[in-house]
Amino acid sequence: MTDQRTFDTLLAEAAAEPVDGWDFSWLAGRASEERPPWGYARLVGARMASAGAALDIDTGGGEVLAGVPAAPTLLVATEAWPPNVAVARRTLRRVGATVVRADGGASLPFRNAAFDLVVSRHPVDTVWPEVARVLAPGGSYLSQQIGPGTMRELSEAIMGPLPPPATRHPEQAVAAARAAGLTVVDLRTAKLRAEFHDVGAVVWFLRKVIWTVPGFTVGAYREALRRLHDRIRAEGPFVAHAQRFLIEARRP
Repeated sequence: MTDQRTFDTLLAEAAAEPVDGWDFSWLAGRASEERPPWGYARLVGARMASAGAALDIDTGGGEVLAGVPAAPTLLVATEAWPPNVAVARRTLRRVGATVVRADGGASLPFRNAAFDLVVSRHPVDTVWPEVARVLAPGGSYLSQQIGPGTMRELSEAIMGPLPPPATRHPEQAVAAARAAGLTVVDLRTAKLRAEFHDVGAVVWFLRKVIWTVPGFTVGAYREALRRLHDRIRAEGPFVAHAQRFLIEARRP
């Protein structure tokens, strides 16, 4: 009976907690994930300091962009999810960024060659021809992206066995960038350990990172969550691995 109450309490707590923006501080002490070795935020900050006009695609709540030490004269961010748009507008006031509601996976609402720097952290999709179009000659696109089969162990713990991942391979991104007329100047990959210490952390993560278990709801996956809860209590933290890659491409 005690276990059941604990399980229900964890589910209810995580289901009620907001998931707006792209801040993961709610997971502190409950889940952890290694950071990629290249330091994406630091790289973006260095590029922004020397840019004249920059664009951040799929900014989320603007958390990364808000941390740049020196913003360019023109700084624009796009975000598609309405709750995140509101968060990003509040977050990015301090760096003077304009936030535009726009789907990063569609046409970008900007003129040709408008930016000498375009960045994107974990874009939903990268429309390489659009990235190339809005880049000025000599401009760069810098992006940290989600790799193939990221958090696969967690996905399979909830949904069962899955086929090998067909998308998000770094090689596919390189080919698409080149097909759009860009020159790839950097490509790095990393496999990062993640730990979940309770099922509530799992629920909150799945509500926020929606592609891990598409269509996730607590009700639909209650039995799988119960099994995972029992596993964590018996064996300790549930371990999964995030796949990431960094790609930088330039317009000649």
